[in-house]
Amino acid sequence: MGQNLPLEREAEIAAQAGYRGFEPWVRRIEEHVKGGGSLDRLRKRIGDLGLSVEDAIGFADWINDDESRRAEGLEQMKRDMDLVARIGGKRIAAPPVGAYHAAMDLAKVSERYRRLLELGRQMGVVPQLELWGGSKTLRRLGEVAYAITEAAHPDACPLLDIFHIYRGGSEFAGLRMFNGAAMHILHVNDYPADPPRDKITDAQRIYPGDGVAPVVQILRDLLASGFRGMLSLELFNRDLWKQDPLSVARTGLEKIKTVVAKALGQSG
Repeated sequence: MGQNLPLEREAEIAAQAGYRGFEPWVRRIEEHVKGGGSLDRLRKRIGDLGLSVEDAIGFADWINDDESRRAEGLEQMKRDMDLVARIGGKRIAAPPVGAYHAAMDLAKVSERYRRLLELGRQMGVVPQLELWGGSKTLRRLGEVAYAITEAAHPDACPLLDIFHIYRGGSEFAGLRMFNGAAMHILHVNDYPADPPRDKITDAQRIYPGDGVAPVVQILRDLLASGFRGMLSLELFNRDLWKQDPLSVARTGLEKIKTVVAKALGQSG
């Protein structure tokens, strides 16, 4: 993100590095349109590169307790889903944007997530309930598990992130309670031993396998629970932003392959 590249160039880098898919930010899609870019041509270009749009990162406030703000958030999510669908996207993140600073009734969260899932059915894009470790709501694995369970919708699914699970205070053993077959994407990243959990920020994210997160065990547990989805590298490390983006992307893929091989019990 820190390199501020055009969306098409992001896709080219992902393909050149050897990734099978990528996960654009909705605002990058908006920038592409505002700059006069064609979404139809972008969709074709992504396909020609051999990539799939597995997910998109958006920040619509679908969860807010304020009815008018929630209505505005749903309209924004509808627009975002349309953009994502037009470039061939399958899913969109549904983070607790409007509940970041407030603890919310999880029963209401479940109802609102179900409504969002119904909107997704209409738009052809599945909203994934995202855990945010710094939020007052949906920061723990149990909260996300409750919300997706009580939503009682066939498309309900979590969007989990190793860094966010750690930051939010949950133990990774809790992942064994999830149905891996209902998960489509896992954000794989690592973190150092210092700073501690209550002080760590996004800027301290590092490549998987370079820190103290039990990445290999996490992958083994999810594999045993039926997970066969995509692994997505999501880093906000300022030092990496200073480096060549293609080199960073290639290194990231190598690191992912290394931890996956270990999880599978392979030597290389």
